[in-house]
Amino acid sequence: MEKTQSKEKLLPRLCLGTVQLGMKYGINNKEGKPSKEKSFAILDLAYKRGIRIFDTANAYGDAEEILGEFITTRNIKDKVEIISKLRPHVISPENAGNAQKILELIEAEIRKSLQRIRRNYLDGYLLHTPEYIYNDKIVAALRACKAKGLVKNIGVSIYEEADALYAVNNAAVDYIQVPYSVFDQRLNKTGFFEAAMKNKVKVFARSAFLQGLIFMEEDGIPDYLEEAKQYLKTFDSIISNHKLTRAEAALLFSYNNPSINTVVFGVDNLEQLKTDIDIVEKDIDFKDCMNELKDRFVGIKKSVIFPSLWKNQPLKE
Repeated sequence: MEKTQSKEKLLPRLCLGTVQLGMKYGINNKEGKPSKEKSFAILDLAYKRGIRIFDTANAYGDAEEILGEFITTRNIKDKVEIISKLRPHVISPENAGNAQKILELIEAEIRKSLQRIRRNYLDGYLLHTPEYIYNDKIVAALRACKAKGLVKNIGVSIYEEADALYAVNNAAVDYIQVPYSVFDQRLNKTGFFEAAMKNKVKVFARSAFLQGLIFMEEDGIPDYLEEAKQYLKTFDSIISNHKLTRAEAALLFSYNNPSINTVVFGVDNLEQLKTDIDIVEKDIDFKDCMNELKDRFVGIKKSVIFPSLWKNQPLKE
């Protein structure tokens, strides 16, 4: 009797972010940028456990090069999806109205990323500067690159609700990456998720762990994030009643939102990756806890939920 080959178990709703592989990143990152060997070990495990979507960017140090070398040496170029982003603020004010220069610049940036990633197309390419979505010439340049087959999907990474609502109703946009977490539920009541579903825009949610803030103990939280302490105490109180860890509750809060297509998450090491994948593979009953957490943390100041506003945290995701 012929044996049937076991079907590969995939995790299509998880996307591994690679910023930590390209540079020291995250408020709770005590290990710094991993070696290439450690980065490859993380990527190997992610692929083995079923992750097929990887998020990177020009701004993430040498993350694109690391990812490119990895998929080439493992011979999996056509088995993964890769999303990258345009270099922030790459278009100068004097060129902002010149359609030809914008096209030339954006196409050149995409081709550089492709060279580093060692592929001839990207599955997604996002504007890393949210205000660029309002410039029709920039959007037209992205569409032109898509028509040339350099990218399959185009979109934007946003931070503000207004930008998300504008982008989701732009006919050119395929992908939108948004911040979303237990402490950042701003988009829940804006109509954004409903519009994304209606317009068939794929939503990628990042910052479930708020760059590691969600894991910090009270005595390790810096003074400029003093206000975060009260929110973490309330969070702990709620999840302890449901016998859940911070990692479980934070990740499942985004993962169990049916309006989110894919959760983008990053890790500092192999153990974090194993933990996160185990969480989504476990059969955890999260419904009651999610209902209790939903809308519980409303009106939190941007100085707490915007890592770009934290001291010594200049990089935007």
